[in-house]
Amino acid sequence: MTVGVDRHELRHIIAGLSEGVILVEPDQTIAYANEAALAMHGAGSLDELGPTVDDYRQRFALRYRNNVTPNQYPIERVVAGEQFHDVVVEVRRTDRPEQDFVHSLRSLVATDRDGNPSCLALILKDVTDQFEAEERFEATFNANPAPAVITRLSDLRHVKVNTGFLEMTGFTRDAVIGRSVYEVDVLAEARNRDLGIARLKEGSTIPQMEACLGLPEGGSRFVIVAGQPIDMGDEPCMLFTFADLELRRKAETALRQSEARFAKAFRLTPVPTVLARGRDFHVTGINEAFTRVFGLGEDRVIGRSLAEAGLWVNDRQRMDVEAAMNRHGYLHGAEVCLRHEDGASLDCLVSAERIEIEDDPFVLLVMQDITDRKHTERELFDALEAVMADTSWFSRGLIEKLANLRRPEAGRPDACALNLTVRERQILTLICSGLDDDAIARKLGLSRNTVRNHGAALHRKLGVHKRSEAIVWGRENGFPLQSSGKK
Repeated sequence: MTVGVDRHELRHIIAGLSEGVILVEPDQTIAYANEAALAMHGAGSLDELGPTVDDYRQRFALRYRNNVTPNQYPIERVVAGEQFHDVVVEVRRTDRPEQDFVHSLRSLVATDRDGNPSCLALILKDVTDQFEAEERFEATFNANPAPAVITRLSDLRHVKVNTGFLEMTGFTRDAVIGRSVYEVDVLAEARNRDLGIARLKEGSTIPQMEACLGLPEGGSRFVIVAGQPIDMGDEPCMLFTFADLELRRKAETALRQSEARFAKAFRLTPVPTVLARGRDFHVTGINEAFTRVFGLGEDRVIGRSLAEAGLWVNDRQRMDVEAAMNRHGYLHGAEVCLRHEDGASLDCLVSAERIEIEDDPFVLLVMQDITDRKHTERELFDALEAVMADTSWFSRGLIEKLANLRRPEAGRPDACALNLTVRERQILTLICSGLDDDAIARKLGLSRNTVRNHGAALHRKLGVHKRSEAIVWGRENGFPLQSSGKK
């Protein structure tokens, strides 16, 4: 059989192959290319591919993706008789820069009986789609904020790491890539470390588990780690992903400390306080002051509503309080009547606030017993109103006697705390001395309207609504002052 016949039959054999085949002569002539090889270059004919190796070099720009050999095309290496395989190159047409391909190449060098090259072939496989997919994966992997590491299963060495992992741990890329899974231990102190190592060695999914990564500068980082088998090209790998538990751990520690402080303050506050569920107002906690004032212990209250515990005297008031909480989420200073364990009724001020504990709604209720104060106030105001019905002035002696009917309340703000102006102090002194608005106006050289305006401002600061209440407040706080003249 002649060489010519051999070449003719060889072309018939390779014509229908899915792999691209380019036959080259020792004199660098490109003798033949099958349809697959032409398509992989975007060429319609052998002439478009290039009659010679030099023509090919001018028409196609080439960049090695691996096994870099500068200044030498794979087709030139074939002519030189070099044997190679799995060489990956990026090929771009110089006349169409937007058109490029990625080829995986190997050479075929056959010799005759005398050892001379008889067949030089470049075998091509189009891996463009594969590399585009890998580039997309690479971009996604690097951009993903979730920390991740890819480990090659054949030798258990890390081959990829993203920015999220580097930022979380403080490692540099060079300190991770190429290191074994035991050197940069991604399963360090894992709760199920033995299971994780076994799954890693067999290349199967590693379930989520808590671990504690060692950091390059010392210390550690608590994480949740999981592993998922993937292929990088034809290389089996394990994708490790991480969730940082450090912030959660700090938040949990802060929450425990906050809850401990809340529990201590709740227990020791001197005012009766109740913690109830927001949805049904069933009590989950009471403090010592509650038991001291109302006589009800935890066994009588916990797990029940305040109504079931018999605390409310007026059910309408209970409904109003609960409605206000449902509508606004807070309540300040509502006067209610509550029942002591022995059946006695207590006048109380109730304030409440909706709070959240571990994402569940609760209501914190504070109940101040004002029974004695209310009793004294009723007596005092009845007396004052009776006197004011008959006269617009008071003698100093009568004012002092009426004021003494009321017990001073602890914790009431004094004049300094209320930041009374000089003029307001003068007017309050004269009111407590028994002068009406006309007399005060003459005393201070002011108009009657100006006196009334100062009086209204004074009432707002004192939190009172009547002149009699202002007199009582003033007498309890050292008024009238010694100097009340005009300034």
